[in-house]
Amino acid sequence: MSINILRLLPTLLTLLLPLLCATTLHAAESPSHGRNYDESKIAPYTLPDPLLARDGHRITTTNEWTTLRRGEILKDFRDLMYGHTPKLPVKLRAEITATRKDAVGDLATRTLVTLRFFDDPGAPQIHLMLYVPNNNAAKKPAPVFLGLNYFGNASLEKDPTIPLSDRWMRPSSDMGIVNNRATESTRSVHASRWPLELALKRGYAVATFYYGDVEPDHLEGWRDGIRGYALKLANRTERQPDEWGALGAWAWGLSRALDYLETVPSVDARNVAVFGHSRHGKATLWAGAQDERFALVISNNSGEGGASLARRNFGENIAYSIAHASWRYCDKFRDYIDRPQALPFDQHTLLALIAPRPLYVASATEDELADPKGEFLSAAHAEPVYKLFGRPALGTTEWPKPDHPIGQTIGYHLRTGKHDITRYDWEQYLTFADRHLPRPR
Repeated sequence: MSINILRLLPTLLTLLLPLLCATTLHAAESPSHGRNYDESKIAPYTLPDPLLARDGHRITTTNEWTTLRRGEILKDFRDLMYGHTPKLPVKLRAEITATRKDAVGDLATRTLVTLRFFDDPGAPQIHLMLYVPNNNAAKKPAPVFLGLNYFGNASLEKDPTIPLSDRWMRPSSDMGIVNNRATESTRSVHASRWPLELALKRGYAVATFYYGDVEPDHLEGWRDGIRGYALKLANRTERQPDEWGALGAWAWGLSRALDYLETVPSVDARNVAVFGHSRHGKATLWAGAQDERFALVISNNSGEGGASLARRNFGENIAYSIAHASWRYCDKFRDYIDRPQALPFDQHTLLALIAPRPLYVASATEDELADPKGEFLSAAHAEPVYKLFGRPALGTTEWPKPDHPIGQTIGYHLRTGKHDITRYDWEQYLTFADRHLPRPR
């Protein structure tokens, strides 16, 4: 009985945490309890200037941005929001566990590979799934779309030879999750979010892994993930207020997957587009901001803590993010509940850290929680840094109508529909990548 209770504890904490945090952190009438969906109730706000250095002088050259201002912004995000990622003694070892040369209707060679980073067999591992297109007549390395998945690699395809993940998963009966584990019913439940044939036919490889390989997505997940293992390596048991949250852990995992892709001759690791939806979009932006090896960065419906502006008090706010999933951020972020204006940054400066590399931000009309307009405005206010590099960005401050993609080095679209990543979204990302990433011909 005690074993069953312990196993259910993370699920109970996940379900109860929003109620507990809301009760503990805020009084009944606190503005953080309600989420505003009325544009007329958005108070005036002023955004930090990404080109104004901490000492007050204006950044006018790319060298000043690269050597000074970029580091200032990055440090602020590490100190106050996402936390500091420690330097870990990583020693990459890859074991190919399965290869199928006729995957996705003979369009691709699919490789399953286990990535190990430490000598300890109990340390977190990544189970990466890589699809490389077979129709590359030139036999040149293919550019890659790399992203996290929500319910394990088997959720992408019906193929019974893809192993089900045995890692903890968030409760979801619709996705076939029973007792926080994937089941046979989980196979292909997210195939619509991964239109593999579309990417493969256009010459792109696709790589993915379950984000829970790095760290389970619940309050105590750090104990079984890379953050807990990092503490073990440091001979510590307590986390500091400015140490990485789960978003930092998942971003770390994306960079480790890129380490492996750099060893694969059939793919072009210099041209990897890292992308993510929702909380994965948040992690993707943080990965792209920290790791400049990613050639292109894509945020899909990432909302608060991702692409949308915190100061624009619309939809999800910091208080809701903390109440809903505090473990995704560093503990210092709690200090800014109900006072985003006190932060020395907003999310447009996170997007600016991607410059001069191509960046795409996408929203959905029915996804008000993520504040679609705030996501667009964040991309628009990142433009001065792209201009500093001589890169044409969005080219407008007018929010486009639905289903009309805009932009050049920064791309944006507002898709008709709900919080999701769809074939339409992928079509825009692939077209954007066509303009910026070389493909085999």
